[in-house]
Amino acid sequence: MIPKMAISNTDPTQLDPIHALKDEFRSHLNTFYSRLKLAPPYESVEKALRALTTAVHALPKEEQLRIIADSAARWEQFAHAFHTSGLAKKHRGIIAGLARHRSALDLPAEYDHFLNLFTT
Repeated sequence: MIPKMAISNTDPTQLDPIHALKDEFRSHLNTFYSRLKLAPPYESVEKALRALTTAVHALPKEEQLRIIADSAARWEQFAHAFHTSGLAKKHRGIIAGLARHRSALDLPAEYDHFLNLFTT
């Protein structure tokens, strides 16, 4: 039997790396909307998290591990989930306007993966 203390100190992201990927995506979504000073569309955010989880779970384990280890591959998955969930349609006019003045935004370059969905 596993002592209670060992269970409570177990990091769930170590048991499920996809959980860590989902947490990272949620963090990026929070940063994206907070830096744009917009309320995140919560239902669509949850839909995006489900889309990411579903897409990554459907991949072979080797591909999952590659994505988790590769920042560019993670952002590709994040952008795909952002798009398929409909997040790119929410606040579209506001974000498209902000994206046209990219240099004025307080966002790291990686967030262009999201911003580009509003300018295409």
